[in-house]
Amino acid sequence: MFLSPRHSEIIQMAKDNGRVLVEDLATHFSVTPQTIRKDLNDLCDQRLLTRVHGGALFPSGIENMEYEARRKIAADEKEAIGLAAARLIPDNASLFINIGTTTEAVGKALLDHAGLMVITNNINVANRMRVYPSIEVVIAGGVVRGSDGGIVGEAAVDFIKQFKVDYAVIGASAIDHDGAILDFDFREVKVAQAIIANARHVILVSDQTKFERTAPVRIGHLSQVDTFITDKCNIASVRKICQESEVELIETQRS
Repeated sequence: MFLSPRHSEIIQMAKDNGRVLVEDLATHFSVTPQTIRKDLNDLCDQRLLTRVHGGALFPSGIENMEYEARRKIAADEKEAIGLAAARLIPDNASLFINIGTTTEAVGKALLDHAGLMVITNNINVANRMRVYPSIEVVIAGGVVRGSDGGIVGEAAVDFIKQFKVDYAVIGASAIDHDGAILDFDFREVKVAQAIIANARHVILVSDQTKFERTAPVRIGHLSQVDTFITDKCNIASVRKICQESEVELIETQRS
């Protein structure tokens, strides 16, 4: 199919960053927001992007982004979220860490802690933390997903159910405005649900781009977590759920 130079550049920008925003593109190309909205609508009609409020996502549909590409999305925000989560977890604690680029940022921020017992179904977390003698790493058994090193399936669920830990650090692929916490793989969701059920304090970590995404499988609801750490939450319904359900909302980005 034929793409204009501007359309081709928009696709590349979306591919590099995971999403593009109307206002940013209008400034970049020195055109009106109306022109960019038409560009995005045309690209979405061709199923090259997925339209969201204020911009568009790559790739189209509900297909999950490649793991390495997702690492680059909101990287600074994820680092700040990781540091904020690490400040909540004391030395000598036991915790779950599940699959995700933001949960990996939490694992990285915990490396200076002592006496931790970390149970994870994330090979990347286990590999990073295993070399620190002050941290005991326990890794779940099960099917290893080639795309991201996540361990999923019934064996992993059964393994998680053997523990009752102080903290759980979980991520999500999307957070709906009604508070639903969502993901793409039902096998991963089963593990995440077991993690939530077997932790005394559940910490959800997610940057604000997850409010703009959708995913088909329900992990649970925001009211089930104790602390929600994000860079910025501008969704009034989500803030209301946190307030009514006594979920501590921590925003790392200053207004």
